[in-house]
Amino acid sequence: MGTPYIKNKIENGIATISFFHPEHNSLPSNLLKELVHTIEDLGKNDAVKVVILKSDGGTTFCAGASFQELITIDNEETGKLFFSGFANVINAMRKCPKIVIGSIHGKAVGGGVGIAAAADYCLATQFASIKLSELTIGIGPFVVAPAIERKIGLSSFSQLTLDANNFYSADWAHSKGLYNAVYSDDKELEVAVQLMAQNLANYNPSALIELKKVLWKGTENWNELLKERAAISGKLVLSAYTKAALKKFQK
Repeated sequence: MGTPYIKNKIENGIATISFFHPEHNSLPSNLLKELVHTIEDLGKNDAVKVVILKSDGGTTFCAGASFQELITIDNEETGKLFFSGFANVINAMRKCPKIVIGSIHGKAVGGGVGIAAAADYCLATQFASIKLSELTIGIGPFVVAPAIERKIGLSSFSQLTLDANNFYSADWAHSKGLYNAVYSDDKELEVAVQLMAQNLANYNPSALIELKKVLWKGTENWNELLKERAAISGKLVLSAYTKAALKKFQK
């Protein structure tokens, strides 16, 4: 099965963060916290010019939240804390002074789509289809909505959210602006990501820091906004509908 992890390495000014979880790269609270700390630390590291965020193994980039953890939530405060996990990752990516490149090798679901949307530049393979399945279990993609809507617009976000049973292709995500380019396989993706990262690492770091501020202008309220959204999900997860829907995931 493999042991879950968050890893990072720095080479030639390029920091690469990789995460893994045997359950389709889902991210439980402890990994989300570690991911936040890793992004924050690299953002403060003067040796880092650009950050790559990727996952390892399997055909899924990130399956979103941990369903096994979701099942155990029994009060609103715990629910809010749980959904704040992805909120904190998105905000860490947003506030990181370094440009973050998303490398999406496989399917992205729920919070995984949110991470892709929070990247400043996002590259993917043709296998990186996306889905927002939250409505199928009685909640909604409230926490990740601001990041996704910012990238693909309200109309496309609505389509993706309401058509909660279906995956949308990487080409669809590319056409809507979530992905900046789509490649045929992992090898082509890796080459493209490294080339982009090397180019960025050679630019004036002060210019990149100022550009990052411009790119995220208008999101200054996200610290509070995403907390509010986490509280909505934390309340809904206690509903009878959601409890019944989650039973099929119990081990």
